[in-house]
Amino acid sequence: MSMKLGEVYQTAVRKGMAEDVRDAEELQRLLDEARKVYEKLDEEEKEFFDTEKLTNPYSDTRICEGDLDTDVRGLIVGIDMEVGEVVLADRLREKGEPIDLILAHHPEGSGYANLHEVMGMQADLWARQGVSIAVGDTLIGPRAQEIRRKLMPVNHYRAVDAARILGFASMSCHTPADNCVNSHVQRMLDEKSPRTLDDVVKTLRTIPEYADAARKGYGPIIVQGSGSSRAGRIVVDMTGGTEGPKEALDRLVQAGVGTLVGMHYSEDHRKQAEELKLSLVIAGHVSSDAIGMNIILDEIERVGEIEVVATSGMVRIRRDEHGVVV
Repeated sequence: MSMKLGEVYQTAVRKGMAEDVRDAEELQRLLDEARKVYEKLDEEEKEFFDTEKLTNPYSDTRICEGDLDTDVRGLIVGIDMEVGEVVLADRLREKGEPIDLILAHHPEGSGYANLHEVMGMQADLWARQGVSIAVGDTLIGPRAQEIRRKLMPVNHYRAVDAARILGFASMSCHTPADNCVNSHVQRMLDEKSPRTLDDVVKTLRTIPEYADAARKGYGPIIVQGSGSSRAGRIVVDMTGGTEGPKEALDRLVQAGVGTLVGMHYSEDHRKQAEELKLSLVIAGHVSSDAIGMNIILDEIERVGEIEVVATSGMVRIRRDEHGVVV
């Protein structure tokens, strides 16, 4: 009972693409553009090009250690898989758990270093709400470069090195999982059409991961707006690497958005929303990530049999192909 590491990786990428806010044509255009860039490089420069960009549009989702043919009998999965979690995996393996793969949601290795490259999709998310794509591209560009500079000093391979030394494969799955939670929660809110902000919170709590978080004290919460206020048009904002620029909130309000539901918002974003009279609901960061990763794991388990151990914020909830909890 096992899978190849390549099957785990490719399944995650395929599911992420299926749930992307961009259509298949736009995703293919991105892959084609990467190929054109690669083919124009001198041979000595090709060594430094990430060839995964030719088939995977998510630079924050990568196999960090191990090759495609690595056998994976079981994996340990969590939102943040740092050195402590790698040591935990080794301890569990000593106790007989068949763990071969460290699967992290938040990116590690090159996926962490290149997180900024996925942020451009936020312009496409805003465009679906009526914001000009040209304006969106102009807004997200400087913010992506800000994130790039912020991440430059980070020790990107710390946990990956620990996994390598202890003999584990290592992989991160970021934007594909975020795409999954974004589409899942948006579909549910569209279907339920909660009237007020209090209704939005109550609706979110019907999702098991959010209910679990609420019981633990970090469940969905209104951070801007009154609970009795009508929500208006609700937009889920949970993918695209990390927070976009606060200036995008102005454009979304102009496009008719009444409430944003996100994983987290900075205080600067909250103050901007307050000025604009835009309602903000924080669904929860770790719990939202857990929903996305659970959907990815469901897809992986449909492809092959594999043992799964959940830690670091993960609560394993299984759903069928229609998104219904089983």
